[in-house]
Amino acid sequence: MLDTIKMIILDFQEEILQTGIPRRLKIKTIAKKATICIGVRRSGKSTYLYQIMDRLQKENVSRENFLYLNFFDDRLHGLNSENLGLVTDAYYSIYPEKKNTEKVYCFFDEIQALSGWEPFVDRLIRTEKCEVYLTGSSARMLSKEIATQMRGRALSWEIFPFSFREFLDYKGIESDGPISTKKRYTVRKAFEDYWETGGFPEAAGLERHLRIKIHQEYFQAILFRDLVERHDVSHPRALVDLSHRLIDNIASLYTVNSLTGYLKSLGHNAPKSAVSGYIEWFEDAYFLFTVRIFDASLARSNTNPKKIYCIDHALVTSVGSGILVNSGHLLENLVFTALRRISTGIYYYKTRNGAEVDFIVQHKDHSKILVQVCESLAGPQTRKREVTALSDAMSELKMKSGVIVTRDTEEKISMTGGKIEVMPVWQFLLSLPES
Repeated sequence: MLDTIKMIILDFQEEILQTGIPRRLKIKTIAKKATICIGVRRSGKSTYLYQIMDRLQKENVSRENFLYLNFFDDRLHGLNSENLGLVTDAYYSIYPEKKNTEKVYCFFDEIQALSGWEPFVDRLIRTEKCEVYLTGSSARMLSKEIATQMRGRALSWEIFPFSFREFLDYKGIESDGPISTKKRYTVRKAFEDYWETGGFPEAAGLERHLRIKIHQEYFQAILFRDLVERHDVSHPRALVDLSHRLIDNIASLYTVNSLTGYLKSLGHNAPKSAVSGYIEWFEDAYFLFTVRIFDASLARSNTNPKKIYCIDHALVTSVGSGILVNSGHLLENLVFTALRRISTGIYYYKTRNGAEVDFIVQHKDHSKILVQVCESLAGPQTRKREVTALSDAMSELKMKSGVIVTRDTEEKISMTGGKIEVMPVWQFLLSLPES
């Protein structure tokens, strides 16, 4: 195993770094803390590590000072928590002169594939002259459990598929600063591409049938590698059927009772506790996200129906049955993922009259924004319904502004005590702060 690790380290040091499109996530490293990049598989975590390496090389750090391992590499399957010390043994047997004299940059990809990695990384940070970067596709790497095991020696950052602004970067379209009339047409056309392809970097620019095939492969990998294998599910059919049900009902309300009943109708003997667990696993893999009702009472928030969203709106169209998902739900999903990049405090809101506002986003500084999503306000009844719901929510929450996101409408609606800004979705996406 020692010789295998040495060979992997040396082979990587000779590889040409495939750095891709620079991401707009600006992480900050802190001395004696591991930097953890987490997100759904194929969102660009490995490429982001290469971008960090590329930056370090430009700062005159030698490639010999990079220790990179991908723990999905089948040649490393013999590694476990008992023999992880072989990693540093292998590196310092190649470069003994660097030990305790030069900083070594350790890059460990998909480290969650190895159970019991936390004490090793903790020891590495404490005892070696190094800077440690980790990636993983599990939200558990954000958890208090990890923080406890790492003794506070880790800082986590989330990586999502391309935002619209990053997609414009991929297209070579400048999106910072004011947008001229001419550029508006270019940006709007690029949005239509983004609407079709979604944010997964590998899917950008592909023909439709190839994109669908790749999305379906991602879906299978998430289900079977991140869920079935990771949680040792012996009878995965119920999990698979539940995932299809949720995908087909994206941006819709659900209850655990209704989902349990649905699985029972298919012949699955899955209790409510199992269904709740499955949904937690979907969230843990950054695949599906649950949004609760905005309520000061946590108990009421948990007992009310919840809404479900997917990591990528185009993935939904590629793997869904196409029967229940409509373009309005996809637009709402796209807005959710854009908001999720900047905040975890996302809820839906019910007014006292029972009208629903799609999103209330609560930032860490306790400021809030209200966002309603509607494809078009052209119909008088639709316009009245959406504007009334949002204005009632603004009044009840004592907020002076709200946003309605549409496909292409742009206007400002003034009312007593506040204003509503109606924005086309491309403009809304560009108005949001960076991740």
